[in-house]
Amino acid sequence: MLTFYNEHHAQHRPRSLRAAVSFDKPEQIDLVLTELQRRGLGEIVTPHRAPLVSLERIHSPRYLHFLRSAWSEWSALDPAQAGTEVQAAQWPVRGMRADLEPDSFSGRLGLYAMDATPLTAGTWNACKTGADCAINAAHALRLGRRSSFALTSPPGQHAGADYFGGGCFLNNAALAAQHLLDDGLTRVAILDIGYHHGSGTQGIFYARKDVLTVSIHADPRLDFPYYLGHADETGSGDGSGYNMNLALARGTGAAQWLAALETACIKLGMFAPEALVVSLGIGASAGAREGANEHGANAAFLLQGADWLRIGERIAWLGLPTAFVFESGRENADIGIHTVNVLEGFETAAPT
Repeated sequence: MLTFYNEHHAQHRPRSLRAAVSFDKPEQIDLVLTELQRRGLGEIVTPHRAPLVSLERIHSPRYLHFLRSAWSEWSALDPAQAGTEVQAAQWPVRGMRADLEPDSFSGRLGLYAMDATPLTAGTWNACKTGADCAINAAHALRLGRRSSFALTSPPGQHAGADYFGGGCFLNNAALAAQHLLDDGLTRVAILDIGYHHGSGTQGIFYARKDVLTVSIHADPRLDFPYYLGHADETGSGDGSGYNMNLALARGTGAAQWLAALETACIKLGMFAPEALVVSLGIGASAGAREGANEHGANAAFLLQGADWLRIGERIAWLGLPTAFVFESGRENADIGIHTVNVLEGFETAAPT
């Protein structure tokens, strides 16, 4: 397992209470890194820089320009109010226009945000280096690696082509999949196993048939992102039939969760991709407090440490070159152990 590590991840560190829309914390990366080093699960390197044009294959140029310049523009408006972060306070809703970019900074911030996810001075450097990790991980497969791992934060699964939210700014899994296509493959699949639905990933590929997207996640009727992730969302146009959502109830145990994984693997096998990208979210564990909110604290899937080994093994049995992209999770002291369990399960399995 070749790991690409985002050494700049901690530069994005939101501090306000409103940052509760994001449960990603830089310390989680440290826990995963420590466990990787403890087990000696392959080489850990920093990524080569990817050109901006690689990001434009997934994200709109005007959105990327905003992300790159947002902090300097905000700080220049009034250095005394710049503080440690900035958050959107208004968003265009149904019936409002999104095609015209406002001149006002606050207007543009709302245009590109889906929630109050904070931007900080180091956000761009952290998320761009994360994108570099994902693209490098994908490229490693094309160079003959059986597996690779992008260890990065902020996560990316909720970031759309032209918006950020859910603590995500650049969609790392989508960038990895697109790089594989640009590098000569014709069919790539993305499997998202985080607790929350990969809303941004679904939206990016929803009308395409060259990327199959499959997500196992909490029922969005109760859990973020609320507005996507239902079973009847199967793709549109050319992408009809190329999106699968497997939404599960809170408190789902390992047997039912692994049955959903088997359903996902059958779908993946029918698609016959040439490579796989796994959005590796570790928030579905018992005690992770994933999804704990006004609806109650029992908002997790009840997966234990050994279950994550089995997940990695089952993914390996697909027999595909596989790039894992870390998508984080909520506060959980075992996040490093569970993450590396997936990777070790994959590495030690004997794929058919």
